[in-house]
Amino acid sequence: MENKAFFMQGTNNMVVKDVPVPQVGEKDVLIKVDVVGVCGSDVHYYQHGKIGDFVVEGDFILGHECAGEVVRIGSGVNNIAVGDRVALEPGKTCGKCEFCKTGKYNLCPDVEFFATPPYHGVLQNYVIHPEDMCFKLPEGVSNAEGALVEPLAVGLHAADQGGVKLGDTVVIFGSGCIGLVTLLACKARGASNIILVDVLENRLKTAKKLGATSVINAKEANVIEEIERLTGGKMAHVSIDTAGADITVKQTVDVIMPGGCIVLVGMTPKDEVEFNFMKLMGKEGELKTIFRYRNLYPVAINAIASGAINVRDIVSHEFDFEDTKKAFDFVSNNASDVVKAVINIK
Repeated sequence: MENKAFFMQGTNNMVVKDVPVPQVGEKDVLIKVDVVGVCGSDVHYYQHGKIGDFVVEGDFILGHECAGEVVRIGSGVNNIAVGDRVALEPGKTCGKCEFCKTGKYNLCPDVEFFATPPYHGVLQNYVIHPEDMCFKLPEGVSNAEGALVEPLAVGLHAADQGGVKLGDTVVIFGSGCIGLVTLLACKARGASNIILVDVLENRLKTAKKLGATSVINAKEANVIEEIERLTGGKMAHVSIDTAGADITVKQTVDVIMPGGCIVLVGMTPKDEVEFNFMKLMGKEGELKTIFRYRNLYPVAINAIASGAINVRDIVSHEFDFEDTKKAFDFVSNNASDVVKAVINIK
């Protein structure tokens, strides 16, 4: 059983190495990785070597969106069998702190999250993971779709935090992968008018294909005026920022109606950005944030299996495992062309 892994070695560089096949603990399963999604955070580490306080030191394996096949199980594993296909929820939490005990395990201070330093990611042939963080994929849900459960969970959490409901108008800033899965989540919850804002035309085209009611290219239109026109002056029940840009964070408050809700998803490059809290107070609006997701993998998998949510059309580019460095270089240098890239390990 051979295990090869792609290591980030300094910024904008990768090397492939042979690594040991991980040993399976009592409650662990060994997964032969099949598909890995290339996330924006992976690319940011690749280009810059850090995200905030998380700094890559030494050679480091990226990748946290994945699915594959179980090839070995620990002696205490009861609900997963060899041969099962699974999607891996990337975080291993302590299970003991107040956040874990109250169901908000995404806030666990001791979480070990794939591809978040110092914990290596999944761009390798084999990984181990706790049984309770591996979710079986039903027939009809491919491993590629399984790898996209992770970003979909982010979109579902954003829509849930915003309280998106039947008949709502929602504005989403950013139509990258997270913006698109948020669109799919809002659509599945019954939002009747979903407006996507971006500056990249190819992503806006994908948004329309996935069910956006309207799209706005912020390079070509005054965003606030256009949303006012599209909503007949009513504006949005919910505005969600997935772009993580200073300007889009500011605009979230401009586009909500009185009593509306803002959800911040994207991380801005700066720790502090300007925001008009007085305008938010004047509207008696809510401001919510998300950090990853919680308790949503079964929901996401069922939504994909039922056909309620289609994540397949988000994928714009596929690469073979041996071309992993090529994949990261391409995604880094072709933002205007790439919507979502995945790497096929087999």
